[in-house]
Amino acid sequence: MNFKISIRQMILFLFMCTLIFLPLFSVSAYNVNGNAFDYYIGTGKYDITGPPAEVVMMGYADSNQKTEGIHMRLQSRAFVIQEKNSDDRVVFVSADLGQIFHSVKQGVMDKLSENGLGHLYRYENVVMSATHTHSGPGGYAHDGLYNFSTYGFHKQNYKTIVEGIYQSIVKAHQSLAPGYIDMAKTNISGVSANRSLDAYDLNPQSERSQYASTVDETMTQLNLRDEKGHLRGIINWFPVHGVSMGKENHLISGDNKGYAAYRYEKEFGSSFVAAFAQSNEGDITPNVRGNGEGLGENDYENTEKAGEIQYLAAKSLSHNASERIQGGIAYKHQFIDFSNIKVDKQFADGQDRRTYPGALGHSFAAGAEDGKGPLDFFYEGMTQPEYDIDDYDNIIPYLQKIIRIVPQVGEMSGSQYPELWEQHYPKPILFAPSKVKPDAWTPQEIPLQLVNIGQFSIASVPAEFTSMAGRRLKEQIQQQFQTQGGKEQTVVIAGLANSYSGYVTTPEEYHAQHYEGASTHFGKWTLGAYLQKFDALTDAIITHRDIDPGRLPKDLSEEQLYLLPGVVFDAAPLFKDFGDVKENVKKSYQAGDQVKVKFWSGHPNNNFKTASTYLKIQNYKNGDWVTVADDGDWETQFKWTRQSTLAATSYVTITWNIPENVKKGTYRIVHEGTYKKVNGKMKNYQGASSSFKIED
Repeated sequence: MNFKISIRQMILFLFMCTLIFLPLFSVSAYNVNGNAFDYYIGTGKYDITGPPAEVVMMGYADSNQKTEGIHMRLQSRAFVIQEKNSDDRVVFVSADLGQIFHSVKQGVMDKLSENGLGHLYRYENVVMSATHTHSGPGGYAHDGLYNFSTYGFHKQNYKTIVEGIYQSIVKAHQSLAPGYIDMAKTNISGVSANRSLDAYDLNPQSERSQYASTVDETMTQLNLRDEKGHLRGIINWFPVHGVSMGKENHLISGDNKGYAAYRYEKEFGSSFVAAFAQSNEGDITPNVRGNGEGLGENDYENTEKAGEIQYLAAKSLSHNASERIQGGIAYKHQFIDFSNIKVDKQFADGQDRRTYPGALGHSFAAGAEDGKGPLDFFYEGMTQPEYDIDDYDNIIPYLQKIIRIVPQVGEMSGSQYPELWEQHYPKPILFAPSKVKPDAWTPQEIPLQLVNIGQFSIASVPAEFTSMAGRRLKEQIQQQFQTQGGKEQTVVIAGLANSYSGYVTTPEEYHAQHYEGASTHFGKWTLGAYLQKFDALTDAIITHRDIDPGRLPKDLSEEQLYLLPGVVFDAAPLFKDFGDVKENVKKSYQAGDQVKVKFWSGHPNNNFKTASTYLKIQNYKNGDWVTVADDGDWETQFKWTRQSTLAATSYVTITWNIPENVKKGTYRIVHEGTYKKVNGKMKNYQGASSSFKIED
């Protein structure tokens, strides 16, 4: 067909095309010009699994709970968010640890500085938060109290943690690319309960009635995406203790948050990083049935079910986010001596109050419901005046006199400090770690940090806030942004961040002297001091005002000791070699079965197998053995057993719970390790089970 188009028709046609297709052309130009993204985003993950054998775990403070192997490897997950038009940036790290001690942040910051990144990543813009698993090896603090149950400072564990966190930050830094962030919230019920209801119920009824639950059930999530909207990683904050694995457990585990992260990362693949970060979990337990009993019939079911609920909530938030984070990055950080803060009356009870040198009450030794102490004469709710400094009607004062003869430990005995009893009333003082000389056994100078990413704020606290204490802090910051800054702000608490100084309760909860109140180091008005100091940090963010960074705590790295011997040497039984099979597999299994094999081994502490594995589940495929699972996977367990101390012999038991969706075929289990010769030299070895079939 022949036709002619006039100039007017052509102009009209082009005009209509412009109207129709302008949005498409604009989006394309938007991307090309680099305006479609809001931030540069980087993600990184690295192994921080420490000594798998004979090192006391950190969390329950039970010297009998020593590592005996690995159920899940521990990870550091790091995220870098940078403004697109400047070098302003922030780092958030969520690490599968019981606590982040100042020793850890100090070590990481030193490594960043030594390796040329110190000008970008500094104390003030790096947040390090622990997930609070109670199933990781301890001994990595520089503070005496936190190394007491671990027999001192375990240097190799510390170095592994510091190196792993550093490497995760480097990976995040190297992966910086244009992207954007969206945010979503939800409430999660059924996975958490308040373990100190009697204390919680002392908060005003008018305040409690504002909330549907006795625990903070809010999960807030950031979805980090590339320019095209593809998910690169997530960070969410949800408060629940990492005690789904009880104190009878001896295998390293990331607990419920580690499992949730594993589930999400397994689904997306190796480049995706999912952080299930800790928040104000102080009085929140996953053991919803009480007495350490969770949602399952054993520790593994407890962990899986509590983690699965968090994973599913996070997955939903990734799909249903509706608010895009936009705006500048700002941060304020300050080291503050919390042992002597004048708390203004507006942050207290209408009168000027104070904080005092750190001290722990009698109920600290009772433990919480999730991990009660071994001595029955300590219990929650021990208060003055029933327990008085001059009262000798119970055994505690006699015990305090006895421990006075022990160097340094004796200086902690609370019976020596009547002024602390008065200052911390109604807390009867069991230990006064602030009084140990030359250096206190718990930190007195602690870091507070507030980070802003557009309309989103992270309040980083070096403590475990209870539900209501955390609510009060979040609400104060939100209200201050609204009234002073004229903007709506979403605030989360990053708990156990940058250092560790026990618990923070409300003043009302403190009066009950449950475990949480007895562990509130600086007295009844500790929360008031936090509110006051965060008021100043928030004001500094809003007004763009500089603040005094405070004094960097003393470096105590050269004053550490470890009282237990390391590995002397390893030996295999007569006529056996390292890696030989001790007990072999059966010839065939079905999906859902459990496979077990034992190998003669060296001590696993000879080589932590960082970013590697002690075991491989392998499938024979196309003429090669292909690894389908390792010691970082949920369905495997690696357990070490010392057979003879005198003969230096040991063996490992590797367990594989065959998944229901496993592919049929031929499999084997491989063990890799390192043994130590009598002359001190290390030698690697490998062993393999017989092959076995997985059949219908």
